[in-house]
Amino acid sequence: MKLIIRSIIAMIAIIALQSCNYNTMVEQQQAVDQSWAEVENQYQRRADLIPNLVNTVKGYAAHESSTFEKVTEARAKATSITIDADNLNEETLAKFQEAQNELTGALKSLLAVTENYPDLKANENFRDLQVQLEGTENRVTTARGRYTEAVATYNTTIKQFPTVIYAGWFGFDAKPQFKADAGASQAPKVDFNN
Repeated sequence: MKLIIRSIIAMIAIIALQSCNYNTMVEQQQAVDQSWAEVENQYQRRADLIPNLVNTVKGYAAHESSTFEKVTEARAKATSITIDADNLNEETLAKFQEAQNELTGALKSLLAVTENYPDLKANENFRDLQVQLEGTENRVTTARGRYTEAVATYNTTIKQFPTVIYAGWFGFDAKPQFKADAGASQAPKVDFNN
């Protein structure tokens, strides 16, 4: 009789463990962590290109020092904020994204300055750096898209029944998503009269 009871308990335990999807949650959490690492990798690539871009522009536009300072400060701020994948939450992701947005704005200002310098725009080093930066921005977008997909899959899994019961027990919490920048829902205004 004891053997039958033990067998029944073992079968119930096996069924319970299979229904909790623990291995699936681990795999999906690892996919989120890997995707986040790729996002950080691409932002780091962008940050690494910026000093070369600034130095190239400096050679042509020495009197644009405030723009250079803004880019340098934004880069320093953006690279100082790092988030371990285990500590991803809405607040830390928002701070990270805010710093990246400041850097994007500073880069736009820097590239706008270059419009005043035709010799700079014709400079091969500048063109190469600009192409690399554009490519990196595309890579950032791709990496963020993959992160978003991994988070969606993971968050869906840990919220489905019966996994939702076990997810909390094992410490599987929802991961944050990127949010659109403020004003992103409105198209930019184009004025040809200026």
